[in-house]
Amino acid sequence: MTTVLTARALLLDMDGTIVNSDAVVERVWRAWAIEHGLDAEEALKTVHGRQGYATMAVLLPDRPMEQNHADNRVLLAQETADTDGVVPVAGAPAFMAAVAALPHALVTSADLALATARMKAAGLPMPQVRVTAECVGASKPDPEGFLKGAAELGFAPEDCVAFEDSEAGITAARAAGMRVVGVGPRAAAMKPDIHVPDLTRLTVTAHDDGTIGLRAA
Repeated sequence: MTTVLTARALLLDMDGTIVNSDAVVERVWRAWAIEHGLDAEEALKTVHGRQGYATMAVLLPDRPMEQNHADNRVLLAQETADTDGVVPVAGAPAFMAAVAALPHALVTSADLALATARMKAAGLPMPQVRVTAECVGASKPDPEGFLKGAAELGFAPEDCVAFEDSEAGITAARAAGMRVVGVGPRAAAMKPDIHVPDLTRLTVTAHDDGTIGLRAA
């Protein structure tokens, strides 16, 4: 079955969407969960898509937010230094080449240092427009990041398609009024407008009227 979406701009999540960083995410967060007496497997179901402090607030709801922010700074430093196993999602290099001249932005829960390290490790070009953790006051699933990305590109949210892999990310994109291409297994349960196992199954077409066609088979 073929599915087609038309957009004027694309907003791209990073982890799990164009960069496969699951190995390092699981290493760092598993150790943190065990240190805090949590079931690591259950904790790992929550970590994807959010900024670290927001994940901690979900996992340890009674803990002061100041401690969450402090721990988050430590984890960010660990994740930035650890790029072992960070690789592009299948099809991501060709996809990024296809969108290079089209309106697109990175919208990620990573801070700029982490995003830069992971994009470099995966061999992917960093988009000129990017909304990182420092740019927002609220983590996904809040829509702030996606709304800022659309605004920086100069397009209305309804003219944008977001690419996401996580429940938090897809929730954020929908709250922003955007259609969603879901990438990978975590996205399937959220029933995005298009779901693909990776980016090898997606074709990007630039039309003469300035629109972008997204076709998944």
